[in-house]
Amino acid sequence: MRFDPVSRRWHRRHNTLDRRSLLRGGLASLGLVAIGGSLAGCSGTAMAAPRINAGDSGAAPLGGIGDLGPLSTTPDANGLLLPAGFTARVIGRAGEAVPGTRFRWHSDPDGGAVFAKPAGGWVYVSNREFLTGGVNAIEFDAAGHILRAYNILPGVLTRLNCGGGVSPWNTWFSGEEFATGVVWECDPFGVEPPRRLRALGTFKHEAVAVDPASNTIYLTEDEPDGRFYRFIPHAPNVGGRADLSSGRLQVMRVRATAKSVNAPGIGGQHRVSWIDVPTPNPLLGGLVVATPTRRQVPESFAFNGGEGIWHQAGVIYFSTKGDRRVWALDIAAQTLEVIYDDFAFTTPPLTSVDNIVMTPGGDVIVVEDQDAEQSAVAITPSGRYQELVRLGPSHAGSEVTGPAFSPDGRFFYFSSQRGSSGRAGVDGVTYAVQGPWLRG
Repeated sequence: MRFDPVSRRWHRRHNTLDRRSLLRGGLASLGLVAIGGSLAGCSGTAMAAPRINAGDSGAAPLGGIGDLGPLSTTPDANGLLLPAGFTARVIGRAGEAVPGTRFRWHSDPDGGAVFAKPAGGWVYVSNREFLTGGVNAIEFDAAGHILRAYNILPGVLTRLNCGGGVSPWNTWFSGEEFATGVVWECDPFGVEPPRRLRALGTFKHEAVAVDPASNTIYLTEDEPDGRFYRFIPHAPNVGGRADLSSGRLQVMRVRATAKSVNAPGIGGQHRVSWIDVPTPNPLLGGLVVATPTRRQVPESFAFNGGEGIWHQAGVIYFSTKGDRRVWALDIAAQTLEVIYDDFAFTTPPLTSVDNIVMTPGGDVIVVEDQDAEQSAVAITPSGRYQELVRLGPSHAGSEVTGPAFSPDGRFFYFSSQRGSSGRAGVDGVTYAVQGPWLRG
């Protein structure tokens, strides 16, 4: 496929390259424009250079992923395949004390993010996707050394904490991935207690993103017929902390037929509108006693397994695992289009899509699950698919989760959710990989 700057449409082009050849050689030979650069064209919005994650390190603005070269063909001591010159260390292993602390790390680490500290250093937060859930955090100094580890959402209050998102006011949203799940807002620095956000609806929550221009919340739902939601606070307090105790939960309607939107490949823009959800919390005594949230507006559009979500420069990006797509919602234009679809390839360069995160330079980082060669892959503005890390054969029963960069761009954090044993509830490892990830 190729991007036509005149029609501003993607046109399918078949190829027969295998997956790792694409990752090694890039996509220039296929005439592709990478997502980070093409989205400015498809959305009509100039791509700015926002922060990597929450917080502001005070350092010079960073760019995108550089040319890291191929990954090693031999796993390191942690079972990871890394670019030459990059090193990995374990910062948390299920059931063991975080290095230099007495705090025991959780199993099943999932969604994660980095928050810069005002005086330097940062905090990495990590969800636990298990029956006893919660969120834990590790604090680092400016050199990346561990200072302490602590809990910010107790597991006795929550369960199956899967994805999440960062707010413009530096809090962490943790989504519960079950039918009666809600979103929790957590203080990554461990000062304020967590808050249950009932107003954001009751459903199988995955991930959250915030448009700072309006403090509108966007939410994905991990169901085969999941919906895409937004929450408009009654008191948005733009530029500050929104009051999320009340507002309007709405669901997306796509003004096109499902057949047109779901047609294989990458194609046109579709106008969208929003409809209020009549009963965002159809519960009584913890049980769903009315029509489930996602089915209350029949004319809303069904997405096949909503996963990661990210806001950048007026565009909301999100992924759907069931059809292995990445979507872009232009907030100002209120248009939706598919920007990655593995049906556009004979052999897809990504075999699954899950959590996503973006760099200031416009790279879309996608992590994979349900594949024998699970990776974190950057889709770069120069037209390359750049592998960042890959789980080796010893992690065959696991998946990559929780991608995030340190504010200075030197560390890439992620987890192998079920570690080398592949056993949920007992395994899981979180890593810090150090190297020159981002160009200055």
